[in-house]
Amino acid sequence: MKTIRTKILDIAYEEGGPQTGSLVLLLHGWPDAPCGWGAVAQQLHAKGWRTVAPYLRGTGPTSFLSNETPRVGAGVALAQDAIDLVDSLGIDRFAVVGHDWGARAAYTLTALFPERITTVSALALAYQPQGLFKIPLFDQARRFWYQWFLCVEGGLGKVQSDRVGFARIQWETWSPPGWLDETEFRKTAESFSNPDWVSITANAYRSRWLKGEAWDSRYDALQRKLLEVRALSTPTLMIQGEADFCDAPSESEGLEAYFTGRYQRVLLDGIGHFPHREAPDAVATAIHRHLAT
Repeated sequence: MKTIRTKILDIAYEEGGPQTGSLVLLLHGWPDAPCGWGAVAQQLHAKGWRTVAPYLRGTGPTSFLSNETPRVGAGVALAQDAIDLVDSLGIDRFAVVGHDWGARAAYTLTALFPERITTVSALALAYQPQGLFKIPLFDQARRFWYQWFLCVEGGLGKVQSDRVGFARIQWETWSPPGWLDETEFRKTAESFSNPDWVSITANAYRSRWLKGEAWDSRYDALQRKLLEVRALSTPTLMIQGEADFCDAPSESEGLEAYFTGRYQRVLLDGIGHFPHREAPDAVATAIHRHLAT
C-alpha cells in the first residue's frame, strides 16, 4: 500500500502490475474496499496492465487533511479525488473500472474529463444522465431501504453504532446466497473503521433525497458541468449481475442512446451485486477484451 497527498486528502492505494503498463484505475464500491479487485487485478497484470486501486474517501487509511473539510460523498467529489490521484502519479490518460460508487465515479470522470479517459468499465450501476437522482418505482424503492433508513435520524444513529453490521446486511442480501466469504468480509470490514466512513456514507445517500446536507463549494463548477452532460463519448462496458438484488437489471436496460461511443452491456447469469467478487474470471475477461479493443 502507498499513499499520495492531494490538496485535501492523504489517499491510500494499492498498486500492481508492470510499471510500464498502461494504467487501469480500479475504483471500489460501497460497502467495499480495494481488496475486492484482487482476482481481477491479477489477471489484468498478467496481460500487461498496471493497476492502481485507491481507498475512496472515508474508507481504510485514506484521510482528510483538515477537520474543517466538509465530508461530501457526491460523485463529483469522488471523481475529483481520482483525478488528483492520477495527476500526482504523473499520468495523463487512463482507463477506469468502477463498481457501485466506483462506477458512478467512472461515469462522472468521463462526463467531466473525457479527454483523460480511454475506456470505462462499470459494474452493477447503470449510467444516470446528468448525475440526477429520481425517486424510483416501488420495486427499486424497496431495494433502496438502506438509503431511506439513513435519511431517518434514528436510522443513522443505528448505523453509527454498528457500521459493520449495516454493511454485512448489504453483502448478505444483494446477491444470491452462498457467495459471501467470511474471511474476505472481515478483511474488507477493516476499512469501515475509518472515522469518516459513516459521515461519507450518510452524506452520499442523504444528499440525494434531503436538503441541507453538507456540501463543499469547491465542487460547484463540476456539478454545474455535470448537469450539462447527457451522453458519453468514451467507449463503455457495463457489467450487470442478472441476480442483483440491490440495483435491478431492468435499471440498466435500454440506455444505448446515451452513449455516442462504443457501448456494450454484459449480463451475468446468477450473479448479484458484486460481479468482480462473485465471477472474477468472467469480469476480468470482459474488461480485458474491452481494454484491448
